Amino acid sequence: MNAGARPYAAVDLGASSGRVMVGRVGPDSLELTEVHRFANRPVRVPEGLRWDVLGLYAGVLEGLREAGDGLASVGVDSWAVDYGLLDADGALLGNPVHYRDRRTEGVAEKVWASVPAGELYAATGLQYAPFNTLYQLTAARSTAQLAQARRLLLIPDLLTYWLTGEQGTELTNASTTQLIDPRTRDWSHGVAQRLGIDLSLFAPLRQPGDPAGELRPEVLEETGLARPVAVTAVGSHDTASAVAAVPATGERFAYICTGTWSLAGLELDAPVLTEESRAANFTNELGLDGTVRYLRNIMGLWLLQECVRAWGEPDALGSLLLEAAKVPALRSVVDAGDAAFLAPGRMPERIAEACRVSGQPVPGSPAEITRCILDSLALAHRRAVGDAQRLAGRAVDVVHIVGGGTRNALLCQLTADACGLPVVAGPTEAAALGNVLVQARAHGPAGDLAGMRRLLTRTQLLTRYEPRGGTRRWEAAQARLA
Repeated sequence: MNAGARPYAAVDLGASSGRVMVGRVGPDSLELTEVHRFANRPVRVPEGLRWDVLGLYAGVLEGLREAGDGLASVGVDSWAVDYGLLDADGALLGNPVHYRDRRTEGVAEKVWASVPAGELYAATGLQYAPFNTLYQLTAARSTAQLAQARRLLLIPDLLTYWLTGEQGTELTNASTTQLIDPRTRDWSHGVAQRLGIDLSLFAPLRQPGDPAGELRPEVLEETGLARPVAVTAVGSHDTASAVAAVPATGERFAYICTGTWSLAGLELDAPVLTEESRAANFTNELGLDGTVRYLRNIMGLWLLQECVRAWGEPDALGSLLLEAAKVPALRSVVDAGDAAFLAPGRMPERIAEACRVSGQPVPGSPAEITRCILDSLALAHRRAVGDAQRLAGRAVDVVHIVGGGTRNALLCQLTADACGLPVVAGPTEAAALGNVLVQARAHGPAGDLAGMRRLLTRTQLLTRYEPRGGTRRWEAAQARLA
């Protein structure tokens, strides 16, 4: 570690695990160390699927304890759309509902009866996903819990509140609720009014880099931190932090943030709100410094994670990928964006069934199913990158892959092959790095977004994959799913 650089703690919460990372930022240095990792295990209770948010908070406190004294700041990022409800005393009203819970089934149609889908997209620019906060709130409308609620805090804002005692709603994550106008970067009051959603439930909006308070004395005592520690709003949607850490050297790039989900698209200066964009299910979420994350959600490595879980061999992924590389390419593919794969359970059987129904060879062995998943993800990446360029009217020269998928060399190479473009993979810890860099910028030693990215290109390990062969076979595979 660079002893002369100030330390920043990044709390980075994913769908299956959380961690606390400590970063140090200097003029020509950017170093990151994981100090604590903890599981994020959703719990199924009689009323549905819930997050164990108290367990997550305990993991955050333990991570801050391991981070040690002298922190300049703490920032929190997590997945999007989910929230906790607080009563008039500020107490949590039950564990937050998991976005994979079934309560939003059929809710979108009820919303569209009041605000047609085209009008909703023109006002908010958000893709259709059954778990968007808007649909969750509609599903909860008649519940006693929502009736008692006096405040709604998105997951990173909830944890920040517990750390500081101060409430706010960070903008990049708020933009995933389907209640923000991406042109004004403020609430869409017209949509909320037509749907009977009380926007006063939300705390005031914060921008990435805004102060979010200081650690409460009780938190300092529990973590052993001896002096006031600032908490800084970051790009609290983990994808916003990850895109901020894309090591691009110009504007002609696409990005794919890989992990449980693949988020593939472009960084733009303005939203794309056309009907064609809506039909292609692209979203306009907000990023740093007035940018728009124009992207499509793809099911991502969730497909493989669920298969590995079903096979009961969590440590066999490396050998599985080696065997998958030997399987003939594009023998069978599925639509990696299909909502049929959203729920957990029986993933190998569901993928095999999708291949059977579409008249393709049915993958049987774990290696064959793994190759089907990776080919399908690369094909979905190709479609998203191509569609984004067409819809936004911007060509790209390179695809940047960041996040956990950078460790999967086969997926990175297949994505280069499918897109017909070079792929630059890295950094793996993009969300945590973006989190740290926003904190560092707020407190002095990091520059603007372009400067942050120059620092990343100088300090992070990046791997380049060149496309092999033509894209004709990928075009043929794509036609099979049309």
